[in-house]
Amino acid sequence: MSKEFPKDTKGFHPFGDLIGFQFTKVRKGYSQCSLYVDEKLFNPHRVLHGGVLYAMADTGMGGALYGLLDKDELCATIEVKINYIKAVKSGSITCETKVINKGKKVAVIESELFNDGVLVAKALGTYSIFIVNNQ
Repeated sequence: MSKEFPKDTKGFHPFGDLIGFQFTKVRKGYSQCSLYVDEKLFNPHRVLHGGVLYAMADTGMGGALYGLLDKDELCATIEVKINYIKAVKSGSITCETKVINKGKKVAVIESELFNDGVLVAKALGTYSIFIVNNQ
């Protein structure tokens, strides 16, 4: 039986709460999350810090994979590669994520990040899938 990912993650994901991140859609193999661009998330060049986009992609990947996991399984990031395409100065960010392939021990996942509909980054991630022993 698969896990259910809570769409309203307030308190579930403290780092997401810190940067103002929230899931807007979650289903097996897919997630969508968003945040409003805030100056407190800018880098010294007065644009959104790349780490915010990376965090959205990484967390979105976990959200998309979560519903495909069995109740005794967890996942962890092995690697995420991200290409930054365009700087972000205002508006909102939406991260669309889909699981490309889920094996028994490894999943490959893709995220696209949009600033008000314009592609600003694309990420490809590899995740470990493992059994949790609750003894």
